[in-house]
Amino acid sequence: MSVAFAGSSTTGTSRDAGPLRVMIVDDSVVIRGLISRWIGAEHDMEVAASLRTGLEAVNQLDRINPDVAVLDIEMPQLDGLSALPQLLAKKRDLVIIMASTLTRRNAEISFKALSLGAADYIPKPESTREASAADIFHHDLIQKIRHLGARLRRKSAVASPPLAPASPAPVARGPVARPAAPAPAPAVPAASSGSLATRPFSTQAPKVLLIGSSTGGPQALMALVTELGPVIDRFPVLITQHMPPTFTTILAEHLARSSRRPASEAVDGEPVKPGRIYLAPGGKHMRVARSGADPVIALDDGPAVNFCKPAVDPLFTSAIEVWHGNILSLILTGMGSDGMRGGKEIVAAGGSVIAQDEASSVVWGMPGAAANAGICAAILPLNQIGPKVNRLFAGDRS
Repeated sequence: MSVAFAGSSTTGTSRDAGPLRVMIVDDSVVIRGLISRWIGAEHDMEVAASLRTGLEAVNQLDRINPDVAVLDIEMPQLDGLSALPQLLAKKRDLVIIMASTLTRRNAEISFKALSLGAADYIPKPESTREASAADIFHHDLIQKIRHLGARLRRKSAVASPPLAPASPAPVARGPVARPAAPAPAPAVPAASSGSLATRPFSTQAPKVLLIGSSTGGPQALMALVTELGPVIDRFPVLITQHMPPTFTTILAEHLARSSRRPASEAVDGEPVKPGRIYLAPGGKHMRVARSGADPVIALDDGPAVNFCKPAVDPLFTSAIEVWHGNILSLILTGMGSDGMRGGKEIVAAGGSVIAQDEASSVVWGMPGAAANAGICAAILPLNQIGPKVNRLFAGDRS
């Protein structure tokens, strides 16, 4: 058994302003070593334990008392999917990030894990010797730990306010230590969603629904599309979710089942028509263009935008050339600010933006950026977005 403890802790759900305690659970000594070094280089997190199996994680959880667990799927003795509910049963507010290689089976398991309470997932590179793949894994993992851990602490602070003023939580001072990485977005937005001003909805009738999402997006999308049948039947719906290949294939299948409408990864050159959901395929940007009088999908294999591929901004900005101001766009839960710039251009063209509110978002980065930019006509809980969209496409303009 390989166990490395860092610092001391007591069992419970209270949080202080110290580093986030991360438990790494993976049967690969190489992966455990890499992640441990990356976490050790960050000022706002520490390795609480490095374990080889899910069984070790379950048995040691009370003693380790981590804030975040990075949980591999395929392990001996007890795999990640089997360990997940046992870990959450012992510590219900534990943030669990599932880690898996990019196979269809592991993508399916990751989606199952989300339904069982995992906070997020991250694809592991096939080989850590490939520098670009390792860099992406490094950057994405650190950002997920930081943002999801920060959300846990904010929720804990609301649930258990301190008797005396608490020290402010540490703010990320910079990017993960590699030249190409961006500085992390603030863990806490400038203002809460309840205190932000909104603008009037467009007077132009929407002819297309565009949706952008990232962390927490799969769960949000599957809940949302169940309510959008009347819109999907009459108008095209285009979605960009930050996701790798294979995962978007599975997500499209889940969206089709949830909406009971056709949903698939978009294909370059295919016509954009009412009655179906088009999902940006992992690893490519989805744009729209005109072929004669008809809108068509235009996939783009260019560089990442906002450090994402697919990214939301290319979809939003390209749609203006096709539908002008007759656009309703939604920016759902996710890290970073992708969608804000494109949303600003949609508003300038005469369209409207709705952002998911902070309380219902897994991470209020993308919707928070749009809300703080003053471009939103509404900032709503997830369960109010579907009904509002239906009313807007039915003719409501308020």
